[in-house]
Amino acid sequence: MRKILFQILVISLFAISGCLAQPDGKKKDAFHTFNINDPEELMKFFSYSPDRIPLICAHRGGDRKYYPENCIATFENTLSEVHAMIETDPRYTKDSVIVLMHDPTLERTTNGTGRVCDYTWEELRKLKLKDSFGNITDYQIPTLDEALEWAKSKTILVLDRKDVPIDVRIKKIAEHNAASNAIVIAYSIEEIKKCYSINHDIIMEIMVGDLKQVEAFEETNVPWENIVGFVSHNLNVNPEIFNLMHRNGAMCIVGSSRNHDLKYKSGEIRSFGELSDKYRKMITDGADIIEADLAIEAGLSLTNFIPVNKSISKEKFFTTTKIKPKTNETY
Repeated sequence: MRKILFQILVISLFAISGCLAQPDGKKKDAFHTFNINDPEELMKFFSYSPDRIPLICAHRGGDRKYYPENCIATFENTLSEVHAMIETDPRYTKDSVIVLMHDPTLERTTNGTGRVCDYTWEELRKLKLKDSFGNITDYQIPTLDEALEWAKSKTILVLDRKDVPIDVRIKKIAEHNAASNAIVIAYSIEEIKKCYSINHDIIMEIMVGDLKQVEAFEETNVPWENIVGFVSHNLNVNPEIFNLMHRNGAMCIVGSSRNHDLKYKSGEIRSFGELSDKYRKMITDGADIIEADLAIEAGLSLTNFIPVNKSISKEKFFTTTKIKPKTNETY
């Protein structure tokens, strides 16, 4: 009976959020947040333990209909439904302001044209963001500065590279005193070493797609507590990678954006129940974090992995907070 009631709850929550959820015209004031107060707590949050709570990383913020990617309103929409880290994409403007934009060009995600780097921030802020269905919204391109301030006491930003070097991303985190709510993606051994040499408090998401990459990281002498490993977008992962990472206390990320999410959007995966089973299998196969386009669906699917036992070591980091965002109406 308890299992049946849980399934009804999850299905109801999914129906409320909806695969094509639309804004209701009201600001979200309740968020699923992370209670992390300093870099040491963030390291503990990311350390692997057998009782770890699986996480969701919302790829580009978890865009959906009327909620564009790399948009703070979209981040808020995701957090209004589930706990999630937020992966986002910093990119330079012509006058060296760092904005959030995945593509080097504007056509796909805004009502503008041309290259991001050919426009000043004052010019870009006049544009409107488009969702993945092509709908023009009232939302504007946010800056990295705005996102770092917004994320405090709410979530963990994962800063990809795009055209912004790792030292600049680290500097931005330091400027905003955000080492407890932002991490950087490092794609090479050189970037890993550089990051650690600049700031010992920064956590990096590093690439560990095969055992050779894990071994190469070990030779850097960077502590395991400073990393979380992105394993693959491929679901056929060598289980020894998970085992090795876990033995060293590091959590592992696997992406669903190029497999299950695409299949669900195309109708190849026909139901939310089937999709949920796919997400849960990713966790039972060894992943600790799922980087998902469908972040709300993934988060709801993992509800039964969240323990109710107050002795669980990671549960203290998961909170629900009623707050009013400090951002304006057009972020």
